[in-house]
Amino acid sequence: MGSEGPSVITIHVTGFKKFHGVSENPTEKIVRNLKEFMEKKGLPKGLVLGNCKVLETAGQGALGPLYKLLESSVTGRDNESSNVGQVIWIHFGVNSGATKFAVENRAFNEATFRCPDELGWKPQRLPIVPSDGGISRMCETSLPVNEIVHGLAKLGYDVIPSDDAGRFVCNYVYYHSLRFAEQHRIKSLFVPLHKCLFHLDL
Repeated sequence: MGSEGPSVITIHVTGFKKFHGVSENPTEKIVRNLKEFMEKKGLPKGLVLGNCKVLETAGQGALGPLYKLLESSVTGRDNESSNVGQVIWIHFGVNSGATKFAVENRAFNEATFRCPDELGWKPQRLPIVPSDGGISRMCETSLPVNEIVHGLAKLGYDVIPSDDAGRFVCNYVYYHSLRFAEQHRIKSLFVPLHKCLFHLDL
């Protein structure tokens, strides 16, 4: 009583495999190497790196593995005390047309794929979750995007806040993740990486 230490924050991370026009997805390399990198570098006290998973770049094809991961991060939380710690999901994606990193504030309930995903699906103006209503509905992260961007900028990163995650697979996955986060009192964030990373030896 009263002697409990600060709760732990567990970060789970996803990236994507290759997709149309991006034969080597830098988020796949980042996510595959993140655990080893953080073991060498060390994590701040109170921070734990949980799952690091690379998803298929497919709307419906990514949902099974995504929900399995999301569920595994909250198993047992509802029956425990409020001091079990926070869970934060960070989803990395690629915006090949961007020149800066972005931190996405929201996702739209719309799947409009400019090209087929890796399993051949190409929805147009389709609600991601029909029971949520029309394609104009949005889910927003509960994380303070502007504060995160400001903090990263102070560290020297070229980063901006964004209110538009597109309508491709990244938005599709982020929308599902934000809905899940809201229902289970956890947090979710999407960070699309810019084209400069395509030339890095990650």
